[in-house]
Amino acid sequence: MQSFLQQAVFGIQLGSLYALIAIGYTLVYGVLRLINFAHGDVFMVGAFVCYYACTRWLPFRDLSADPAGATTNIALAVVVLIITMAVCALLGVLIERFAYRPLRNGLRIADAHFWGLVAALPVAVRLGPFSHPGVLLAWLVIGVAFGYALRPVVAWIARRSVRATSRLNALITAIGVSFVLEYGGLLVVGADPNFVPTIVPERVYVLPGGVRVGTPQLAILAISLVLMLVLRYIVTYTRRGKAMRAIAHDIEAAKLMGIDTDRVISFTFALGGALAGAGGALVAALTHVKITPLFGLLPGIKAFVAAVLGGPGSIPGAVLGGLLMGLAEAFVAGSKASAFRDAIAFCILIVLLLVRPSGLLGRHVAEKV
Repeated sequence: MQSFLQQAVFGIQLGSLYALIAIGYTLVYGVLRLINFAHGDVFMVGAFVCYYACTRWLPFRDLSADPAGATTNIALAVVVLIITMAVCALLGVLIERFAYRPLRNGLRIADAHFWGLVAALPVAVRLGPFSHPGVLLAWLVIGVAFGYALRPVVAWIARRSVRATSRLNALITAIGVSFVLEYGGLLVVGADPNFVPTIVPERVYVLPGGVRVGTPQLAILAISLVLMLVLRYIVTYTRRGKAMRAIAHDIEAAKLMGIDTDRVISFTFALGGALAGAGGALVAALTHVKITPLFGLLPGIKAFVAAVLGGPGSIPGAVLGGLLMGLAEAFVAGSKASAFRDAIAFCILIVLLLVRPSGLLGRHVAEKV
């Protein structure tokens, strides 16, 4: 029984992280009917932002040499979480603006500057590490120059392009954005694994039944719960949340009612990105796993399965699916079949698509053809 309860605690912790990522999939699918496969890489970016903030940007104290610095470190950890969520929210907005919006509204000449920055990335990497201000400035200058050079090309494409509403086009774009983030990360930070050192005090509490719960697990559960409640409030009670639900119901009717759909869609990507970034920061700072630019691939796939399990477009379903996914993985990891802990997600997906494709809390909607 003790082993069962211990694995359940671990599964709930893991499931809360999957739920944070799965909510991002659900939000985007709800408003655009789009599966944003780059979402797992936003989670990876959040982990790296946390790593650099904890090791280079902010003055965290070494707890082994200065135990009295715990209070300062906890305050700085909150700042790190806010910074990470803000950066990943901005990344989500940029992905929507320059990757997905042109599929709906067509290319604009101003988009050339963004793609100029992307094209200048390999050149800037050869100049030195991005942590050096001179290299960052050089990247911006070279990117702007590339952007001006690309303006005629973008203008030519914009005149001849047709707005693509096919889901296949959006899916291919999502996979492309994922590759850009992953291999752009390899260019910028390299392939060597990194990990965040201990920045907050870690204690272990023994619950009735001999179950051990550490402060990192409690922090992950508490922060995840708070973020989910805040999201619930935003979606249910704010004007922007009501606009999101209106677009999810009927985007054309929402436009006729005067809702700025592009702005609301960007806000949706920002929300999803912020939650994924928070998940990445929690994993990096509290579990001390090694992070690489490919770190978000597997958690992203598992969170996608969690979103499908709960029901695409259902926020409660994403939370439920994340928890069930975490529990299933934890119990498999604690059994004799621990080598298959990563395969359980794909087994669940196959069974679900055969038995209930709409998910546990999803609704089956007939599609007009």
